[in-house]
Amino acid sequence: MAVTRRQLLQAAGAAGALGLAPFSVHAKAATRKVHIAVGGKALVYYLPLTIAEQRGYFKDEGLDVTISDFAGGSKALQAVVGGSADVVSGAFEHTLHMQSKRQMYRAFVLQGRAPMIGFGVSNKTMANYKSPADLKGKKIGVTAPGSSTNMLVSFFLAQHGLKVSDVAIIGVGAGAGAVTAMRTGQIDAISNTDPVISMLEASGELRTIADTRTMKDTLAIFGGNMPAGSLYAPQSWLDANPESAQALANAIVRADKWIQKAGVDEVAKSVPAAFLLGEPEVYKAAVRKSMDGLSPDGRIPPDGAATALKALAAYLPDFPADKIDPALVWTNQFTDVANKRYPDG
Repeated sequence: MAVTRRQLLQAAGAAGALGLAPFSVHAKAATRKVHIAVGGKALVYYLPLTIAEQRGYFKDEGLDVTISDFAGGSKALQAVVGGSADVVSGAFEHTLHMQSKRQMYRAFVLQGRAPMIGFGVSNKTMANYKSPADLKGKKIGVTAPGSSTNMLVSFFLAQHGLKVSDVAIIGVGAGAGAVTAMRTGQIDAISNTDPVISMLEASGELRTIADTRTMKDTLAIFGGNMPAGSLYAPQSWLDANPESAQALANAIVRADKWIQKAGVDEVAKSVPAAFLLGEPEVYKAAVRKSMDGLSPDGRIPPDGAATALKALAAYLPDFPADKIDPALVWTNQFTDVANKRYPDG
């Protein structure tokens, strides 16, 4: 998966000459079967992926899509790195992290324009929480170590003068297992997305101390647009399969727009019953709280990669931010076409 210096220079040269992302002019015929790896499919964070699947948008585009679910975004990425899947439905910032390892990945359609992650403490084991300093020595649950939920914890700790080594990071998954971990006292705090966070809030078991489900809070915490859930893939796959990438972008853009128009009741009817975790009203509340953070059109904000790069540099020790080119990890080439093709969803 590593790229040579010569390949990097060729890619940069192509980008400069064309004024857009470096996609191969002589692309191979599209692969119509696509395998997507996702970390926590039931989460509202990945709602557009499920809607595109449930409403038949992938099939409408002539795609035969297989979706494999993993405990967290880092695990989903590992599946693509290992070659068992083609595309990741995961956190945008992983593309930057991979470039630091000389592996070129690019996000090409957005599901969430805000991280939509809630970070809170247990009202049972941390009832006397007063400040971030109280987190020292505590067990914090994330979907999986290295995932975006872990990133928010690390960023929050760094902002308040703490280090990741001051706490214990524990992977608890993204569904009922995460709720159980909090309820049984296996963890003292949790960083997760909805419906997990809303379920714990509704029952009075969680006190949220950082919330990126809205654009207002996201801008306040990160200082700029922080794109989140996206479809991203190795640059080599995009070069070889531009038609499949376009079809995927078309389906997700349609799903993004449908969600905004349909509202929470229709969304709850459209997802698998297991996603509701037995509490449909709580699930609806979760979708409602996250609606602002869901992308309305799949487009990646121009300043998003720079904001994500600053966040990574702030909490990852020795992260080579000065050697990263943010322009190479995203493109709106496919989403622009999709929005023209489906202006009304």
